[in-house]
Order: sequence, then structure tokens, then C-alpha cells
Amino acid sequence: QLQLVESGGGLVQPGGSLRLSCATSGSTLEDYATGWFRQAPGKEREAVACISSSGRSTNYADSVKGRFTISRDNAKNTVYLQMNSLQFEDTGVYYCNLVIWPNNYWGQGTQVTVSS
Repeated sequence: QLQLVESGGGLVQPGGSLRLSCATSGSTLEDYATGWFRQAPGKEREAVACISSSGRSTNYADSVKGRFTISRDNAKNTVYLQMNSLQFEDTGVYYCNLVIWPNNYWGQGTQVTVSS
């Protein structure tokens, strides 16, 4: 049974940085594109970034372009989200996502709070 485990969230001041990690057990990530989503209080879950299985292709939501970087280390079975220049609006629970047709896998999420 594949499980995704996020870590690295926390409380940070505006302008600060965090690096989130998404690790898997029960399978390997290297064969699959992987994404990060987030959900702010009272809002719907939204896509933040995704990365191809090889790591050569990435996509970002307009709101995070130039500030966030998604990467992967297939040897460690881990996908990362480096978040710089954090803003109040980046507050939310961040989830790792993986689709292995027909199943859609989510981690438990990690809380990111940007506050002064």
C-alpha cells in the first residue's frame, strides 16, 4: 500500500523560507509525476507545482512562480518544494499528490503558517 508522507512545514515570517519534503513508502516515486497542492482555511484545494518523473519538466501556479521550486531525488524517493519569499497568502496545509491510474494518492498534509 503506497503512502505519502509530507514534512517540513512550520511557522515562518513573511519573506522567509521553508522546504517541504514528500517521501513515499510502499512504492517508488521515480516512475510517476508528482504534485504539490495546498488548501487555505475556507478555500478549495489548489495546485501549486508538479514535476515529471524524470524531473526535467516542472509547472507552477502563477501565484508561486519565481518563489517556489519543485525538485526530486529519485534515489531518496523524495520530492521537495522549496518555498522562498513566503507571503501571508501562502498559509495553508500543503499536500503531496500522486496519481497511479486509477488511484489518486494524497499525504496527510503539512501545515505552513506565514505570520509576523
